[in-house]
Amino acid sequence: MAKALDGIKVIDLTQFEAGTSCTEALAWLGADVIKVEEPKAGDPGRRSRTDIPGVDSFYFIVLNLNKRSVTLNLRSEEGKSMFLDMVRQGDIVAENMAPGAMERLGLGYDVLKEVNPRIIMARIKGFGMTGPYADYKAFDMIAQAMGGAMTMTGFPGSPPLKPGPTIGDTGTGLHAAIGILGALWQRQTTGQGQVVEVSMQDCIVNFCRPRLRSYYETGEPLDRPGNHVVGGGVPADIYKCMPGGADDYCFIYAQPVRPRMWDALLEVIGREDLVGDPNYSDPKWRQEHEQEVNEMIEAWTTQRTKFEVMNLMGAAGVPAGATMNAVDLHQDEHLRQRGMITEVEHQKRGTLNLPGSPIKLSESPVEVTTSPLLGEHNAEVYRDFFGYGEEELARLKEEEVI
Repeated sequence: MAKALDGIKVIDLTQFEAGTSCTEALAWLGADVIKVEEPKAGDPGRRSRTDIPGVDSFYFIVLNLNKRSVTLNLRSEEGKSMFLDMVRQGDIVAENMAPGAMERLGLGYDVLKEVNPRIIMARIKGFGMTGPYADYKAFDMIAQAMGGAMTMTGFPGSPPLKPGPTIGDTGTGLHAAIGILGALWQRQTTGQGQVVEVSMQDCIVNFCRPRLRSYYETGEPLDRPGNHVVGGGVPADIYKCMPGGADDYCFIYAQPVRPRMWDALLEVIGREDLVGDPNYSDPKWRQEHEQEVNEMIEAWTTQRTKFEVMNLMGAAGVPAGATMNAVDLHQDEHLRQRGMITEVEHQKRGTLNLPGSPIKLSESPVEVTTSPLLGEHNAEVYRDFFGYGEEELARLKEEEVI
């Protein structure tokens, strides 16, 4: 079956996470993503926190599914010439190098545009390419600090806390993918490419928009709310479950503006006697008696597993979610049936169960394939782009061009 981005060629210079998550999303949608890496070393993410020396790290694997890899020395004249020839035949160039790195290589957008006016260049930076911070380097945690996420996370009185998911990296990558898709569509009309520029700090601010409402109302920053839903009433928290392990909790939320949720919760926990009670039915009263309400609910949840709590609540129409850890996620039948946890065969690690694509298109199903080894596709890519055979490839390797 044809894919949504069939025929789109992505020349991928990204590394680590913010950029690679962008190009991985495009690969899932069917683009031919060709990862261009430095000979011998490759993407530094390959070696980042690997558990087996000489074998690609899981960090690299999960961020580079469905791609091809070639090696190319962009500091050599022939390597640079080959890269520009690839740009001439490509649709998108994506990079998240340090500020100014592409320009120092002589491969800024002006150069690429001269070669191919239709080229779209995605540029992912910590703080963008303009403004006082433009030259500063950033990683996920820096973006989360500078974008406001850390000051909104944690418990009252605690220091700012970094959220666990790397939203500064992967979140930025997905923003970049959205921008690229918009640029591709606009190219249909104009025939021209453009720069898609995405700042990690900007993306975190975008994620934080709903949580800024307190500032707009009071002019003060939001107090760190812990696990509470800001303005969400009671119950809106995690509740202990059996057998009482570190991750044995279930989040339960009965929305105050939907009184039926609260009544359904009472029925599930066997407190039908409180349905219609003037106090317990009043969201304001429940908020003022939070401890009492939570103790009543937790007396019930501690007699059941987090999955039992979730299923009983969910069946009754009460939003509830077991706090899943990594083991839970990979064993979850729902995620497996949807292909979010999927099986791939890695060239050196064997059979792996990994997260797949969260995007489901009815007419462009995703077939998840493993990440490429360094330079795995040199022969086929350079044959397709340049018609090179074994003799020419051997020469390029000998001269350290690939």
